Amino acid sequence: MSQAVLDVADLCSGYGEAMILRNVSLAIRPGEIFALLGKNGMGKSTLLKTVLGFVPAGKGSIRLFGEDITALPTHLIARKAIAYTPQEQTLFQDLTVEENLRLGLRDDRGFAEGLERVSGYFPIVGKRLGQKAGTLSGGEQKMLIVCRALLGTPRLVLIDEISEGLQPSMIERLAEILLAERARTGMAIFVVEQNVPFAFSLADRYAVLKIGEIADSGTTGDALAASRVQEQLRV
Repeated sequence: MSQAVLDVADLCSGYGEAMILRNVSLAIRPGEIFALLGKNGMGKSTLLKTVLGFVPAGKGSIRLFGEDITALPTHLIARKAIAYTPQEQTLFQDLTVEENLRLGLRDDRGFAEGLERVSGYFPIVGKRLGQKAGTLSGGEQKMLIVCRALLGTPRLVLIDEISEGLQPSMIERLAEILLAERARTGMAIFVVEQNVPFAFSLADRYAVLKIGEIADSGTTGDALAASRVQEQLRV
């Protein structure tokens, strides 16, 4: 088996003395889409923030592309072909669409080519380059966040609750785009979600996070997996 793109082993982390994650282990393979499912408050976003160095790991290890990044600061992790679409609003509202997009790249190399590609997915982005991001609708702002993440063709994308508040047609389109980018580049995608149908339309494997611990895991091809996950989320 190829070396994991992301390998989290026995990870514990939290805020101050409040431990949120307890001995979480998971691995994402090259080119794989992996879904982490769970209700609000279970620690899903904390896991992504720990991977990115925003939250310090109290125990365990995190390896990215084979390198131990457990103690690395966020700005160094961000240089390692990884992209992040957080649940919180992270656009610069007073900057234009183009200026927000350019922030997803270290320099201007590849911007024109990347813009043409992502505008093919979301034409409205290419048509509103000079518009301030804060004047876009909520759905349009999410499109812009996804485009910014995909612009630089990362090897791993972390996506936190992107389907929340989106219309069904946009959720379906988003799934098509992520699958197309995976097919085009071989990138791995780590999706954190509560929307089980959306997650299962994308993912190869999944895990369920419950009160900071992995409660279930498996392949999305398992005929009973979706119903089992739905039951886990109801409890």
